[in-house]
Amino acid sequence: MTDTVERPDANDKARGRFSYTADLWAPGMLWCVLVRSPYPSARIVGLDTSAAFAVPGVRAVLTAADLPPESYHGPVVADRPVLASDVVRFAGEAVAAVAAETPHAAKLAAEAVHVDYEPLDARLDPEHAFASAPLHPDGNVFRHIALRHGRPVQRRPDGSPVDEVVVEGLYDIGAQDQANPATDAALALPCADGGIELHVATQWPHGDRDQVAQCIGFAPGTLRLMPTGVGGSAGTREDIGLLSVVAWLAARTGHPVKSVVERADALTGGGHRHAARLKYTHRADRTGRLLSVEAQILLDGGAYATTSPEVVGRLAGCATGPYMVPHAAVDVWAVRTNNPPAGTMRGPGATQVCFAYEAQMDRLADALGMDPVELRLRNALSEGTMLTTGQILDGPAPAGELLRAVALAPQPSAQPAPGLRRGVGHAVGLVPLLGIEGADESSTATVRLDHGVVTVTCAAVEVGQGFTYLVRQIVEDVLGIPDAIVLPAGTALPSAGPAGLGRHTMLTAGAVDQAAREIRAGLLAPIAARYGMTAALLDIRDGRIVSYDGLVDLPASVMTEGREVAATAGATRARHTEPLDDAGQGDAYPAVAFAACRIVADVDPETGAVQVVDVTGAYDAGRVLDRVQALSRIEGAVALGIGLALTEDLAAARLHGPVAWALPGPLDIPPVTVAAWHEEPQPGTPLGAKGLADAAVVPVPAALAAAVRDATGLELPSLPLTPKAVAAR
Repeated sequence: MTDTVERPDANDKARGRFSYTADLWAPGMLWCVLVRSPYPSARIVGLDTSAAFAVPGVRAVLTAADLPPESYHGPVVADRPVLASDVVRFAGEAVAAVAAETPHAAKLAAEAVHVDYEPLDARLDPEHAFASAPLHPDGNVFRHIALRHGRPVQRRPDGSPVDEVVVEGLYDIGAQDQANPATDAALALPCADGGIELHVATQWPHGDRDQVAQCIGFAPGTLRLMPTGVGGSAGTREDIGLLSVVAWLAARTGHPVKSVVERADALTGGGHRHAARLKYTHRADRTGRLLSVEAQILLDGGAYATTSPEVVGRLAGCATGPYMVPHAAVDVWAVRTNNPPAGTMRGPGATQVCFAYEAQMDRLADALGMDPVELRLRNALSEGTMLTTGQILDGPAPAGELLRAVALAPQPSAQPAPGLRRGVGHAVGLVPLLGIEGADESSTATVRLDHGVVTVTCAAVEVGQGFTYLVRQIVEDVLGIPDAIVLPAGTALPSAGPAGLGRHTMLTAGAVDQAAREIRAGLLAPIAARYGMTAALLDIRDGRIVSYDGLVDLPASVMTEGREVAATAGATRARHTEPLDDAGQGDAYPAVAFAACRIVADVDPETGAVQVVDVTGAYDAGRVLDRVQALSRIEGAVALGIGLALTEDLAAARLHGPVAWALPGPLDIPPVTVAAWHEEPQPGTPLGAKGLADAAVVPVPAALAAAVRDATGLELPSLPLTPKAVAAR
């Protein structure tokens, strides 16, 4: 594709001039502040709002008693109340909200709301919650998959017993926050027709609108949701409770109402990557062939379900890694605790299990006296092989090719500074893309040409992934017209589904491409007829219409002058999927993407400091639509992976405040070298491309942990790798 298109939001974001929801303002606007529980588990025995009403400037106070009985929300299971009524189930859960004329008055009023709590024993450890009394009427297990695949291999083909090598490991991974540049915020505007217009950073306007309507007792058609500037999502933009509160307050007061979540509250609000505890047993024969994998995986889902059931379904297909495993017995649970609710974050579920199964592969290689790269290659999945869910990989599955590429890539020539130890680690991962287990997938886009100006209308939201940039590239490639105008998304348009997991790259971009090509065919047909040829023999390059033989060479403007035409196209995924059965078997995934990573790291054994020296990756891209954009997605994924591996400890941040929450900075992330792009089009997708960001993050923490183990000789079974854990004992 052309590389002349400029990303429209780049300069404003780089210079700090990009407009987020928190920057919006409306005449007569009220400010909303939520009252949050300080306890992770408590019974609400009294709630008095009279003192809040006494604060000058207060216009409304909202409690659960004011909302409809069905004011519960959740993307999979509607089990989370907009405002807690009888009990609170995590520290930070909202119990009331106030609206006032100034931010200061709203804050004072929120502090004046008196809530009488009876603290209860909190279940913060998922193992304890697993066996404890129910924390919610729905119970403490969001979902359990007991995957069983194949049979144990006990004898060789000649009938002799298999000489097994067995390695076991217990691993822990902490929760990770998405750390979006802007925290959640929302602005609700009452409309003259009695409806509400919501302005919010969202991944899926239609899904959010429908949940808010349910929570506040409005018909969905009376709510209009307009996406605002999103600096990033990395999987989360799901605070339906906040949206519901400002919508209700706007309807009650008749004023615009705005709320902005502070960073400290964002850390307790939920939506982060699931913390996990993983126990693995790997068995292989003496030649390094895997015989079986047994695992028990426990995800901390937090107080409410959010996307935990779906994450369990995604994780099931990744639990044994990108390897051929004749026999697998894997149990996966997502458990309710009194921690903030977990959600979806890039590489959901797949990132956690990759850390564990790749550590196991290194242990197995050590036990066998085998090179860890060779062990992985000997067992790598390829096209036509089978996941342990029983699904045949009938699309690209280049696990071995990607690993070879990073293993053979040149390593840094500069030696470590005196006193530092250098280590090298490899990892390969996979992740399911698009909606899984029968989820419906479709997207629609309209392209309109009006006297040389192209506009694109689509409900797909630009959340920082570069979708708007990609749309403009497609239009310039197909129609030869730069600077297409991408109109704002919103619920007035047909749904395009939520952003994430490659959906808009793999589907919505195809709808834009198809609509643009319909227009192109109609515009070129009369020109081709004039010269006695078919439109297929004409091309649009560098602003000109040219034929294959050079006889036609016209300015592209002759095609568009005075023309007004539009086309609408839809895209759906071609592959049928189904829910996994009780044994974790079924064709659940429309597409799977692979990535390999090699990391070189220097370790100071005295202080435990880790410096990432080199990151080299290889990626199963399907088709790379734009090299610059693809690399930016990978660089962002690498930053997320390094943060999870080294510095981000969300539990500690909640205990000690935002200062304890350390993100990797620019000096912590080296340039990323791409050793290979595997460009084999994904069957059933309009452009053949795959989403990159989710696959790219998956192997990074595992490869970095392997590099630190290589440098230190320590087992390091937990993430993040704190200096205390890494320093020489």
